Amino acid sequence: MKKFVAVMSAAAMLASLTACGSADSTAVSSASASSAPAASSEAAEPAAKSYRIAVVQQLDHASLDQIRTAIEAELDAKAAEKGITIEYKDFNGQNDATTLNQIGTQVVSDQYDAVIPIATLAAQCMATACADSKTPVIYAAISDPAAADLTDIDYVTGTSDALNTESVMNMMLAVNPEIKTVGLLYSNSEANSQTPIAEAKAYLDSKGIAYVEKTGNTNDEVMTAAASLVGQVDAVFTPTDNVVMAAAAAVSDTLTKGGIPFYTGADSFVTAGAFATCGVNYTDLGTYTADMALDILETGTVPAYHVMDGGIITVNTETAAALGIDYAAFNELAGQVVEVTTAE
Repeated sequence: MKKFVAVMSAAAMLASLTACGSADSTAVSSASASSAPAASSEAAEPAAKSYRIAVVQQLDHASLDQIRTAIEAELDAKAAEKGITIEYKDFNGQNDATTLNQIGTQVVSDQYDAVIPIATLAAQCMATACADSKTPVIYAAISDPAAADLTDIDYVTGTSDALNTESVMNMMLAVNPEIKTVGLLYSNSEANSQTPIAEAKAYLDSKGIAYVEKTGNTNDEVMTAAASLVGQVDAVFTPTDNVVMAAAAAVSDTLTKGGIPFYTGADSFVTAGAFATCGVNYTDLGTYTADMALDILETGTVPAYHVMDGGIITVNTETAAALGIDYAAFNELAGQVVEVTTAE
């Protein structure tokens, strides 16, 4: 159990950290304090508001970790700003539906005020678990909420990182107008991948460009699929696919060594070694999700889900150099081009 207590009128902070099994809990509180007892004639101040939020991450990988970190940083900041207490607890489903359903049962039993699931399977399991209690579910990073059956539910909302697949395809042609074949690498168990893969196929068909589909549902299967694309294709596309993201560093290395640019649906792929993406900023997405959750708790109103602004091209300069690609053409495709290197 990790607790951080901020006393707004005092000049000190107290923090303590202990182990808490497979879940971590953080209480962030801000309240007025006085160095002397209040006079008996003074009315007692009302107690500061307090909220308990469960943060349920589908699995560990860079994109979801980035979102969780941003969510919790914003909850900390809002607690201090508003003089309220926000206690949040982390849960991780390890990409297993049974584990996520058990977490959902625990969250409802422990009467959390809200749940923030990160990624599609986590959101689906939490929405089901909270059906009777109507505990607000504010999901993060669902590419296609309708396809995931997360729309038209009065206690469910959140943020979408819907991918502009056409923009990514345009990037491919901008740096290689002579492209002949594209590899589509994804997990067929990922709801996030269904729509963008269909969009990619339609785009490529319209341009007369061939494609090769390869799928995998485990790290080993994904790596085998990636390796099989070497020598067959001129570029590879993966959408915001959590299964492939878990193996992103190894996939990126394999494709780069094979001379194949790897285009993806999230900037965290690019910091893992992929060539480029055009999408949302996941820190901004996490921050927005946390703000939505707190607003729902304070107002009781659950708004429609929010699609985050995309249009940011992110390029790994090390990968570009290894592939010998001049990506200057990207400046004509987006308002912002961000250059990154591979994270250690």
